[in-house]
Amino acid sequence: MTKYYKTGEFAKMANLSIRTIRYYDKIGLLKPTKIAENGYRLYTDKDFIKLQKILSLKYLGFSLDEIFSMTVNDSYISLQQSLSLQKKMIEQKIENLLVIKDSLDKTEQYISKTQDIDWEKIMTTIHFQTLEKDLLEQYKNSTNINIRIQLHEKYSMNPVSWFEWLFQQYHLQDGMRVLEVGCGNGQLWKMNQKHIPHIDLILSDISLGMLEDAQNNLSCIQQVDYQCFDCHHIPYNDQSFDVVIANHILFYVQDIKTVLKEVQRVLKNGGVFYCSTYGSQHMKEITDLVKEYNPKITLSNMPLYEVFGLENGKEKLEPYFHHIDMLKHDDYLLVDDDNDIIHYILSCHGNQSEYILKDYPSFQKFVKRKVNKQMKITKDAGMFACLKNFSKNS
Repeated sequence: MTKYYKTGEFAKMANLSIRTIRYYDKIGLLKPTKIAENGYRLYTDKDFIKLQKILSLKYLGFSLDEIFSMTVNDSYISLQQSLSLQKKMIEQKIENLLVIKDSLDKTEQYISKTQDIDWEKIMTTIHFQTLEKDLLEQYKNSTNINIRIQLHEKYSMNPVSWFEWLFQQYHLQDGMRVLEVGCGNGQLWKMNQKHIPHIDLILSDISLGMLEDAQNNLSCIQQVDYQCFDCHHIPYNDQSFDVVIANHILFYVQDIKTVLKEVQRVLKNGGVFYCSTYGSQHMKEITDLVKEYNPKITLSNMPLYEVFGLENGKEKLEPYFHHIDMLKHDDYLLVDDDNDIIHYILSCHGNQSEYILKDYPSFQKFVKRKVNKQMKITKDAGMFACLKNFSKNS
């Protein structure tokens, strides 16, 4: 049987004040599992696990708004994954503090001998603080990517999933050398692992944390080379690859022309570059919904399809490739759970948390009313297959 704890008992177990527990309840960060007929708010062991996660993330430097969006639905990241990432961040924090302490000790000794300050040595300690921030970003990104992927997996109407469809377009063959830039958590290869031919596969990402996620996801796949680099400077010789893949990456890069030049350079003559992106109608019902709730909400800092989308992608690719085909994945979502839509919205890169979390219950009621029994959501996604001409030099 489920054991219930009143607010006072729950607070005492966590060594927190009743005021803190009530505040977390008020802002929707940690709601009680049940409210009894007499009005008592009742918590369970499951709530205690979520509280542990909240307190760990708070200690690690996340704001309450960030913690809210990361814990609103724990089904997207398991307790084991959560604890593993928290432990990793704490270990990194300890390591950083020890390095800083050592640097301060040496600086103190130096000053006591020379009465002079080596500011250059002191400033090097700042670098270690950025490593900790990278880990926080990894945690957020891992959680948010899982939320977005699972929404599509759960509600897509096309029986051929997005990652399956992508893989089918690549036409990979034994002996090919393949590079994916911006591989993220490796979900593409995980979902198609049974169909991967004997290829020389290099997965790259600018984030070491993402590469580690990919490595963990693909531990059962042999002979994958993981490389951390910025795709503006691909560290391989000219004409090194038969295939280069970039899924939903080109609209994030700082200089798309430089990246395309690099891809064209490392592709063999006759090689193919596959790059996926969105069109202007992708998930438009979600955008319309949040705009109706508050016109100030933007789910992305800029419309990604305007940077590189299905409408303008061919034009941007033409200076670098001989023949370009656009392929579209025919699909849409039918979502019957308003909570899944809310989680998707909170996982986006924009300013939505600033406006939604101020009155989360109100936003929940609004979305529930709009979804009603079911919401159809447009998917407007596809890819370009770009051939590097045999007659052109790289």
